[in-house]
Amino acid sequence: MPLLTPTRPSASSTPPKKSLPDGIDRAAELLAAAHHGLALTGAGVSAESGIPTFRGEGGLWTKYDPVKVSSIDSFLADPAAYWTVAKQRGSVALKAKPNPGHLALAALESAGHIVAVVTQNTDGLHRDAGSRHVVELHGSGRTVECLSCGRREPRSEVQARLDVEMPPRCLSCGGTVLKPTVVLFGEPMPQAATEEAFALASRSDVMLVVGTSLVVFPAADVPLVAVRSGARMIVVNAEPTPFDRLAEVVIHGRSGEVLPELVRLIDE
Repeated sequence: MPLLTPTRPSASSTPPKKSLPDGIDRAAELLAAAHHGLALTGAGVSAESGIPTFRGEGGLWTKYDPVKVSSIDSFLADPAAYWTVAKQRGSVALKAKPNPGHLALAALESAGHIVAVVTQNTDGLHRDAGSRHVVELHGSGRTVECLSCGRREPRSEVQARLDVEMPPRCLSCGGTVLKPTVVLFGEPMPQAATEEAFALASRSDVMLVVGTSLVVFPAADVPLVAVRSGARMIVVNAEPTPFDRLAEVVIHGRSGEVLPELVRLIDE
């Protein structure tokens, strides 16, 4: 009986090695050498934690008119209408956990490759992930303030009352203008956070932009200030942005996949 010669596994039986995005090696080099790196993040970072974006496919503004849902004038005119929409989104945000993108940014800060995270997000996930220096340009959705008496309470406690109380009432004065401490359309940006973001940008040598379309100002001015001050810019976003032409590296991908690879490359 003839002996059977073992055959080598075909190439198709071996799982292909996952290719890295173009430019990721250069991005890792820039961040590894950074002395004052800065990150700017948007809704795309938290989308992988299950929080819907605003402008992307399936985003909130594809379902609702932002002026009617999230402007200060419409809120004051009808707080119940605002809270009806916010009820579902708030519940999702409060249950969300940091994803690998958030954790990678915290690791970059811990290792000294970035000094802070400037974020347009209001979900608090950067701090949950371990980022220590977080500048919240659009405020925080974790706290609610009564516009009548100024009393503040955790969003989670207000959220729990929405099934039996719409709109929610202040526990101190009974008023019905309880508003999350976020910036609605028509409201000014928080001055201290805005000034800090631009000061950080002016001193940065590497600007890492993640998960933002860069169409909302003045947040979109932060990377412009950095670039004009001499910083090299890295853009990580699922879709092209208006400022891609100014970036040294542009990576189209999900932050939860790209950022951990960046950390791994820097650590090698």
